[in-house]
Amino acid sequence: MMFSEYDVIVVGAGHAGCEAAHAASTMGSKVLLITMNMNTIAQMSCNPAMGGVAKGQIVREIDALGGLSGIISDKSMIQFRMLNRSKGPAMWSPRTQNDRMRFSEEWRLALERTPNLDFWQEMVKEILVEDGRTVGVRTNLGIEIRSKSVVLTNGTFLNGKIHIGEKSFGGGRAAENAATGITEQLISLGLEAGRMKTGTPPRIDGRSLDYSKMEEQPGDENPGKFSYSDTQPLQKQASCWITYTNDTVHDELKKGFEKSPMFQGRIKGLGPRYCPSIEDKINRFAERERHQIFVEPEGWNTVEIYVNGFSTSLPEDVQYRALTKIPGFEKAKMFRPGYAIEYDFFPPTQLNLSLETQLIQNLYFAGQINGTTGYEEAACQGLMAGINAHNKAHGKEPFVLKRSEAYIGVLIDDLVNKGTQEPYRMFTSRAEYRILLRQDNADIRLTELGHQLGLASDDRLKSVLDKKQDVQTLLQQLKKYKVDPADVNESLTGFNTSGISEKVNIAHLLKRPQLTMKEVKTFGQDVSDLLDQYTIEVQEQAEIIIKYENYIEREQQLAEKIGSLEDYKIKNDFDYDRVKALSLEAREKLKKIKPETLGQATRISGVSPSDISVLTIYLGK
Repeated sequence: MMFSEYDVIVVGAGHAGCEAAHAASTMGSKVLLITMNMNTIAQMSCNPAMGGVAKGQIVREIDALGGLSGIISDKSMIQFRMLNRSKGPAMWSPRTQNDRMRFSEEWRLALERTPNLDFWQEMVKEILVEDGRTVGVRTNLGIEIRSKSVVLTNGTFLNGKIHIGEKSFGGGRAAENAATGITEQLISLGLEAGRMKTGTPPRIDGRSLDYSKMEEQPGDENPGKFSYSDTQPLQKQASCWITYTNDTVHDELKKGFEKSPMFQGRIKGLGPRYCPSIEDKINRFAERERHQIFVEPEGWNTVEIYVNGFSTSLPEDVQYRALTKIPGFEKAKMFRPGYAIEYDFFPPTQLNLSLETQLIQNLYFAGQINGTTGYEEAACQGLMAGINAHNKAHGKEPFVLKRSEAYIGVLIDDLVNKGTQEPYRMFTSRAEYRILLRQDNADIRLTELGHQLGLASDDRLKSVLDKKQDVQTLLQQLKKYKVDPADVNESLTGFNTSGISEKVNIAHLLKRPQLTMKEVKTFGQDVSDLLDQYTIEVQEQAEIIIKYENYIEREQQLAEKIGSLEDYKIKNDFDYDRVKALSLEAREKLKKIKPETLGQATRISGVSPSDISVLTIYLGK
């Protein structure tokens, strides 16, 4: 028999689908990953990069839990940068520039090495539903494949429509067909759907560019990496480049506005506010004389260039003429034009925090189907959906991360409780506990949870427990080790900070903004020898804890106080109409979202503090 019954079927092999399939199969489920094209597994459809502000924290969290995005990023990176180093550690965000072809290849090889995981190349036309629960899928060939749970990660493929100027045609990605059937079926079953839009810039032949007219953007001098495992940092790096548009570029683009599908109303879906097309930028920010363009290589062994900042759906001839007016692009050769794509999504307020749909049991959504944008946002949803699809198939409780535990928890909580009217992108500002949710401590926060799930290995757990112990030991030593004024005052003056009048422990001195571990090492050979016993990561962790101790403690107390509301469980069938003192809006929102706890109810738009007070009293009775 070609197909047996599976525990989990994952539909789609983008970033969300790959993480979902890997998680469920690693945890012990028999998994089938169905994709329309085995050659585009984990394809980087947009820019060849991972991480960035807040997104880098998410990749670290995926890695800490036992997912693969961090490892694959490390294996395929061509440049590493830690963004926002000039700001506090809550803002530090790792980012890699990646080799697009190697990224996809490494993901496929990793999945093929994953036990319990099968593959099938075909379009899924329908979800099999019996008695309000999914029991499998039906493919384009009419094949029925049974499973205990299904994860949909359809990306931009659900009724995808590509726009270039006045031309439009069906497609889920350039040169790939759209997926049809699923949206219509889910609507017929009672789910609500909407349309969103995203876009991509033209790709250019790097041999035709004049880099002497651009600013070089090299990687970090001492490159880091994403994964807490033993992946290797880069020994050599490729540079990116920066150039700018100008009034001439803008004038050329404006000539095509009358043929713009966005301005002429042919595109109905809302695009990402924080990653607008170039025509949207010059229309919305008419006062700006120029916009930044990042010139990003697609890999080590290709000449293809990604023109970050020039996303567009204008006619291809308009795109080309405008590009050649950008400094360094005068003789540019275009590989393919940019385009916009519209696709179906399902408002995520129809989900539980486990990412299971409220209407159909055992059916999970992850990625752009939930209204998000970005590889990292998709990957972390896929990881969580894969974990929970496995748990459901084996009669286990859902796994849900709190807002105080991870950016992943913030993202899913935002989606389920607030929904989104435009493609959702993660920012550090969305996290109220961002001092706790730093990129440097994701392993300390989450690896033990990943190990309990069966995702993070024994070696990973041992490594993080050793790190925690080393950090505590180093902190104790720094608090005990006192330095003499005669030995350090000259150094302190040299670092633009005042001297000391009596012996002071090193931890006290490290609270000063002028001093880091690097400066402290100059206090004498004994101090240097002490610090050299520990890894750079342990030293960094200890320094952050010392410098921000009061802030960290304050946030932890706040998280614990608010977290107590999560202990108030609300039954799924709770009748809010019985609570007459609730406002009408609160009643409607609570009935629609069906919060699992009182804490979740506090985060629903339209539910006021007075509504929460009423609900608390009622639940207390």
